[in-house]
Amino acid sequence: MKITGHTVEHLEDPTGILQGERYEYLLEVEVPEDDELHTENGLLIKAIYAVDEKGARVAQYYLMERSTEKYLDFELEEEEEELIGTYIARQHNEEESESV
Repeated sequence: MKITGHTVEHLEDPTGILQGERYEYLLEVEVPEDDELHTENGLLIKAIYAVDEKGARVAQYYLMERSTEKYLDFELEEEEEELIGTYIARQHNEEESESV
C-alpha cells in the first residue's frame, strides 16, 4: 500500500462535546493488484485525526472506493494502520508549522 496524496479539513464541533481538535484526512492510496484491498475503482481512506489531552492519533478510519465513494467493509492490518498514522502525523506537523 502506498499513500500518493491527501486532502485535509478541520472539523468543527458545533455541540462542544468533543475535547480537542478533529481533522478529516482523505488519503489517496495505491494498492497492488494481488492485495485483498485492491479494487478496480481505486481506494481512498477517510481518517479522523484527533488532537486532544490523550495526544494525537487516528481516532477512526474508513475504506472507500475512489470513483464511487462506496464504503468497503475491510480493516487494515496493523502495519497499514501504523503507515497511515505516521503519514498523517507527519503531514499534520508540517501543516501546523507552515501556518505559524
